[in-house]
Parts: sequence; C-alpha cells; structure tokens
Amino acid sequence: MSNRRASFIGSVAEIDAPSWNTLAGHAQPFLRHEFLLALEESGCTSPRNGWTPEHLVLKDAAGRATGVMPLFRKRHSRGEFVFDFSWANAYAQHGLNYYPKLLSAVPFTPVRGARLLVAPSDAAATRRALIEVACDHARAQRLSSWHVLFPSDDNLESLSEAGLILRHDCQFHWHNRGYDSFDAFLATFTAEKRKKAKRERRRVAEAGIEFDTLLGGEVDDALWNTLYEFYADTFYRHGHEPYLNLDFFKRIGACMPENLMLKVARLGSHPIAVAIFFRGEDALFGRYWGAGGNYHSLHFETCYYQGIEYCIEHKLSRFEPGTQGEHKVPRGFVPTLVSSAHYIRDQRFAAAIRDFAEREERGVRLYAAAVEEHVPYHRMPDEELRV
Repeated sequence: MSNRRASFIGSVAEIDAPSWNTLAGHAQPFLRHEFLLALEESGCTSPRNGWTPEHLVLKDAAGRATGVMPLFRKRHSRGEFVFDFSWANAYAQHGLNYYPKLLSAVPFTPVRGARLLVAPSDAAATRRALIEVACDHARAQRLSSWHVLFPSDDNLESLSEAGLILRHDCQFHWHNRGYDSFDAFLATFTAEKRKKAKRERRRVAEAGIEFDTLLGGEVDDALWNTLYEFYADTFYRHGHEPYLNLDFFKRIGACMPENLMLKVARLGSHPIAVAIFFRGEDALFGRYWGAGGNYHSLHFETCYYQGIEYCIEHKLSRFEPGTQGEHKVPRGFVPTLVSSAHYIRDQRFAAAIRDFAEREERGVRLYAAAVEEHVPYHRMPDEELRV
C-alpha cells in the first residue's frame, strides 16, 4: 500500500463529514456521511441490532483521507437483499461459524453505487488497496467472509480482478426517454397495457384519493407519527420488525430534507397511505410503503405511477423502485442486472460458492431475458436493454 495508512473506525462520526462526502460524491444520498450517521445515531445500525460499524479509512502521508469504505461486522444476514442464508446453513452443518462476517453495503438499501469510495487521482490503486485491506482484515480476524453488495460497475471490475466471487440478481428499473408528460409515457405502451394502467389510475382517482408531495423538511412530528405507523405495519403484517425507526426518518428529514420525498395519499384531510422515496442527482429511489387500509390499485399508484410522474416532472433519468416484483413490469419497469462480490476465506467453501454463483448467473440472465418479452412497450429501444 506504499505510504497509505489504513484504520477502522467504530462510527462514521470519527471522520469529518467533508472528508467522507468528498469521496462519496453527490449522485445518491445513501453514501453520504449524514445518512450513515443517522442510521448509527438512531440505533438502526448498532451492535445490539447486529450491525457493528467498522468503516475502513485510508489516509495518505499527510493525513488526508484518500479512500473510505462503509463496512459492518454482521452477526446475521437480515436487511441485505442478497441472500446467503443457505451458505450460513452449510457452515453450520459442518460445525463452522459463518457469523460474524464483514459487509460493505448501505444498510437496508438495495441500490447500486460505489462501495470503494476513492479520490479521482490514483483511483484504481486506491480501490485495490481498500480490497487488500478488507481481505487481510477478514483473515486476521478469522471471519468467514467479506461481502460487497450492489457495487457500481467500476467497483465490480476491481473486485473481480482481485478474485472475489461475483453474484448476480435482477431488479426492475424505469428509464426516462425524455417524456414530457405521463400521457406521453403511456403512449409508448401497447393498447392493452395502456388501457390497464389508465384503469388502475382511474380507480384511485374515482375513490376520491388525492396526493401531496412533501420533502423531508415539510413533514411535522404529528404527520411523521401517522406515516411511520403505515410504514411499520407493512413489516408487522409479514411478521418482521421494521428495519428503520421513527427517529431515523426524523433525522433524515432534518439533515437531508431535499433528498427525502414522500407521496402522501389522503381522503379529504386524512392520510391513508405513504410511499417514501429518496432523490439523487439524476434518479429517484423508491424505498418504503405503507397504508392504513386496503384500497384498490393504491399501491401501484402511490409507489410506481406517482414516482414515474415525479421523474418526468423533474426530468430525472431513472427510477429504481426497490427489489424484486414482476408486477412492476406491466407498469413500465424493465429487468436490470445488479451484482455483488464475495470473499470467502475457506477455500473449500469458496470453490463451492463460486460454482453455485456461476450456475445462478445463467439462471438469472435467462430469467431477465424471459421477462424482457413481457414489457408493455411497443418495442424496446436497443440502447435501453439492460440484460
């Protein structure tokens, strides 16, 4: 690593925000110092919850941060969206410990982005140094593995060159082809799919449901309390505790008000549902949803059509609504491959997992190609195919 010095910090608060944010950039909010600090200070990422911050910092001889990496020591695999439970079971069956493990990711956020945050000068070498330190740390601590979830393409290339195992999955994203209105977007649909989308929107409107668009700083405590109950209920109905607490959302609303956007559905003056989005420089990210009742087509309208309309209005090029969900395809979202990278310390397990990942990739690509046949558009432009 020549003259670079590596250290691990137990909180992102141990590095100043400008130094971290200079390396993180502004393309999306999830890598920002403020976002990660809000997760820590609200207790959403804490040792008690199985997320122990152990962020990696590289500094040059002058003490300037030249590379950083969000890093957590995990004692479970919840909140990751890249599923390795079968790997953990295999370790247990052989009497070995899979947990704790190291994880480079944005907690609870399946969005592609840089995980190796580096200065533009000597970027490739700094990425290699971060990878080397992380692998050495996993070995020195005798941890089973280090996982990098949803890395950007340049990060993925560096991780692959370092020998990490690559894994692939399929999400569904929307792309703005310069639409000047929602009707112009629907005009690209086949007649059948366009009719269905209009019918879904009409059902919501005819029920008397209206929408408010609010930024984080425009939501007061009373409304946050109501909306949080909607969000939490979505988890409770599936037998899970919410990943995020009310304190986190209030902190983000205060420190990143322009990046947090909510679509609040209401009947008269009474809120009945919410979709919680984050906005980056050129993209919208749909993250959470909840409702206080069962209303026909309200989920599609709140989470998808309202988000698309917002992107068109604000000239955002991309809308990522979250993981999974073939139901997104008839509403204009197209299959998009995402990836992860994995360092497995035990070479016996590494060989088996690499073989599994290669077979899984073939299946994922076949699945994405099959789904591509069912997009609602008259014809997909060649440059927009993502599989």
